Amino acid sequence: MLLSPTEITNAITMALSSVRTNKFRSFLTILGVMVGVGSVIAMASVIDGLNLAAEEEIDSMGSNIIMVSKFAPGTDFDNLSDDERNRSPITVGEAQAILDNCPSIDGVAPHNYYFAPGGNVAKYKNRKFNNPRFNGTWPDYPRVRDKDLTSGRFFGKTEMQFRQMVCVVGSDVSDVLFPNEDPVGKMIRVNGDEFLVLGVFEKVESNFGNDFENKLISIPMTTYSKLIPWEKELSLQARAISREHLDQAKEEIIATLRVFRKVPFDKPNDFGLSTQDQFKEEAEGITDVIYIIMIVITSVGLAVGGIGVMNIMLVSVTERTREIGVRKAIGAKRSNIILQFLTEAMSLAGLGGVIGVVVGVGLGMILNSSFGFPVALPVFWIIVGFAVSVSVGLVSGVYPAIKAARLDPIEALRYE
Repeated sequence: MLLSPTEITNAITMALSSVRTNKFRSFLTILGVMVGVGSVIAMASVIDGLNLAAEEEIDSMGSNIIMVSKFAPGTDFDNLSDDERNRSPITVGEAQAILDNCPSIDGVAPHNYYFAPGGNVAKYKNRKFNNPRFNGTWPDYPRVRDKDLTSGRFFGKTEMQFRQMVCVVGSDVSDVLFPNEDPVGKMIRVNGDEFLVLGVFEKVESNFGNDFENKLISIPMTTYSKLIPWEKELSLQARAISREHLDQAKEEIIATLRVFRKVPFDKPNDFGLSTQDQFKEEAEGITDVIYIIMIVITSVGLAVGGIGVMNIMLVSVTERTREIGVRKAIGAKRSNIILQFLTEAMSLAGLGGVIGVVVGVGLGMILNSSFGFPVALPVFWIIVGFAVSVSVGLVSGVYPAIKAARLDPIEALRYE
């Protein structure tokens, strides 16, 4: 016979009464469950925050981006074939071919970075900015990378065509070189060459302290090639018209580059394409491994908590032997005794689970804030954590409950 709602309520009340009566013992009993559940929630919150931070970082690269490189992501560089070692680099030729022949692409941004021996240096009057990121690119760069400007403008086709000595600077560069004035229209020197500042990039906030965009100095690619003619190989990003056109854009790029790079029809691509979704999948793959490690580690705490609940329930059976005898004497069946003790065990473990959830959520929020990650509330893991805690109580309470149900009522009534 199942327990009635009243009996279940009474069982829970007795369990909580036992907790109040034996506070320290009860605390030690539920400590393992509390630590296990709290660890799950806190770690899940941090991992979810890490995922969100990684997604935001990847999204900051731009919208609907397709990255073209000499090698596909995941290439094993220790085992390259002769053909792979001899691949030609990605150049502005590929960028122009994509722009001319891919209707699903609405922007192309090749770019190259130069690192002067000893580090790049930008100067204005008596102020100096060390180690800026100095790159050459195309006018589509802000649109492809979703970069806004706080003042001025980006260079256009005219500056590109005539290889003009103009630049756009990042917020950190602007703050150091022009702390109290508008940099637009001023002349700065970068590695000894003089450039007219056309605009300033909006400050970029990074979840991982990646502030290279704020240290950027961008110049037209043609000007870059004039100043640094030996730098041929570059990075290339293209932007699809929309997310729905992403797959079509990739197919167009593949067809275009195979023709441009003269890849035989029976040979694989001698270039690689990657998208933001692929980077997100890789990030999620890493966090999936962390989830597995988390489950293994926290299961130890839950196992310890289960042992603690079992021990306290065995003590409870001994302490309440006469009560069990009285209940049996007035007609309680074994099923009633079993369900009563199981309810108490589940209530005790569930209490540990509730406290663990509260502690885990609070700790997760603190950790995410300290790491600079977005605050994430892992609802799924909160539900799972509480359900597991109750399940631990159920499993741990089976043996004490059966032991209590098997007590002989006559011997139980005689127990002192």
